[in-house]
Amino acid sequence: MDFALVEMAAAMVPLTSPSMRPASEQLEILTRGTEVILPEGELLQRLQEGRPLRVKLGVDPTAPDVTLGWAVVFDLLRRFQECGHIAVLILGDFTAQVGDPTDKNATRQRLDESAVSAYAESCLPTIKRLLLPENLEIRPNSEWLSALDMRDVLELMSKFTVSRIMDRDDFTKRWEANQSISLIEFMYPLLQGRDSVAVNADIELGGTDQLFNNLVGRDLQERSGQRGQMVITVPLLVGTDGEKKMSQSLDNYISVSDPPDQMFGKTMSIPDDLMPQWYALTIFADDEEVSALRAGLADGSIHPGDAKRDLARRIVARYWGSEAGPEAEAAFDRVFRNKQAPEEVPEFPLPDDDEIWLPGLLSSAGLVASNSEGRRMVAQGAVKLDGVKVAVESVARGELVDGVLQVGKRRFGRFVAS
Repeated sequence: MDFALVEMAAAMVPLTSPSMRPASEQLEILTRGTEVILPEGELLQRLQEGRPLRVKLGVDPTAPDVTLGWAVVFDLLRRFQECGHIAVLILGDFTAQVGDPTDKNATRQRLDESAVSAYAESCLPTIKRLLLPENLEIRPNSEWLSALDMRDVLELMSKFTVSRIMDRDDFTKRWEANQSISLIEFMYPLLQGRDSVAVNADIELGGTDQLFNNLVGRDLQERSGQRGQMVITVPLLVGTDGEKKMSQSLDNYISVSDPPDQMFGKTMSIPDDLMPQWYALTIFADDEEVSALRAGLADGSIHPGDAKRDLARRIVARYWGSEAGPEAEAAFDRVFRNKQAPEEVPEFPLPDDDEIWLPGLLSSAGLVASNSEGRRMVAQGAVKLDGVKVAVESVARGELVDGVLQVGKRRFGRFVAS
């Protein structure tokens, strides 16, 4: 698969030159914010070998964006680069077409090659902005997986038993609930593990939900005569809904490419109880700061709104520069505290009709997904014209000329005479 690697106009994260630091110093840097490190005690031994380790991270391009949740593990991979190690990014263009069954309660819908290619071209430039260009390998796993013939597949399957695969908690739950599990889902951990053999990984990184898959890679390496990789996992960031892990399919995510004002506003919408985790995982606050935050929120000495503003400013600054944080906060206050429209509002032409049906107008402008959503938003009082709620679906054209329509909290449009 041929991916066009389009560089972004400006780097979001300042670059530093990689260097091999003392093993004890590396250990402190590389274990910060991690959840599981297996085998225990082995990381220091490998760092003391004094060679660049091959650190694998596999990502399946199944959606177009890179979320703050994904950025947690990319930050760890970057830290390995800064310590002088080699980041081996596996672009799962083949496995994305199979579908990772992790944390799923039903067989996952498979993607075709064209969809995977489009997602990869969308998210790969952003991923490259999060990593150093030095010591970086990007390898599509179609490079070796698409070349497997039936003999190779049977040989791969022979290395694992059904009982071993059923050790996965999500498979066991679905089996006990009498829910279907396709055979191709059993293959996914083996294919992901085959990636580790192909690149001879020393370490594999992933979210906590990838622990089983990553250990399969270790097993396959050992059965193939290689030294088994270490496995390091990081916690899963809870999404803006405050319930489930951040996911594009659940629309509870913030993209690292979101404009600063959107990034700030979305962060301000998270539930208060998420803040300690978000401080730890999105801006990588140290344990002392997170503990002080927990204590302050509990005894009332820290106001949740103030802490959330600090968090939002620092997230924006991390991806868009130090000046962007305060600017995004000012834009947020214009809209939500001072009840003003943003400085830049997209303009849309008004139709020539004397009476304008608002649901259709909002839908054509992309401020709602459909006419039915437009009707629902009007009925809920979620549509405002120049700051005043609109209670009817049809409005005289003259009232809308050069007016600003607001839908919900963050969608604005100015309508002008064509």
